[in-house]
Amino acid sequence: MSSSFYAMLSRMKYIKRWALMRNSESENISEHSLEVSMLAHGLAILGNRRLGKHLDADRCAVIGLYHDAGEILTGDMPTPIKYYNRQIASVFHDIEDDASNMLLAMLPEDIREDYRGVFFRAEGEEELWRIVKAADKISALIKCIEEAKAGNREFDSAAKTLEAAIHALQVPEAELFLTEFLPAYYRTLDELSSQANETV
Repeated sequence: MSSSFYAMLSRMKYIKRWALMRNSESENISEHSLEVSMLAHGLAILGNRRLGKHLDADRCAVIGLYHDAGEILTGDMPTPIKYYNRQIASVFHDIEDDASNMLLAMLPEDIREDYRGVFFRAEGEEELWRIVKAADKISALIKCIEEAKAGNREFDSAAKTLEAAIHALQVPEAELFLTEFLPAYYRTLDELSSQANETV
């Protein structure tokens, strides 16, 4: 019996983010998920090297890859609507769970459980999921920075909201990233290349 799971995942590239915003450069959830995966991996490494933790960085990366996969079925719900009130947020959370279960059901039964932990939190992995959530918000903040660099002020308010939300998560790895790595996103390619040449 054939499975639709991977063919469905390949459609992540067709789901656009920031639907209510005027974008100078569109972003889809496939691009976003790759960035979240890399950021989550990096945050976990920061936690291990700088904070003496023993986080599974590879596991963080995999969770990041799949964290928005359900949006293939639900679409990317704009944040102002999704979190308009607790009732809407609760209902949409249930819809996201249903979408994840629908994707899991597309897998052959003998490998389904291997994927459950990237769609739903496994016991003892709360810190990894918090890191992925921080990475998700950092990725969104990076998008805001890129739009500002392109002269688009549409994302100015979102940038302030996201920065506050990252601080509110109280993830020390995210604070390290904001201090040490985020400033580089404000630089031009020539400035980034110049620094790279200086370190060689």
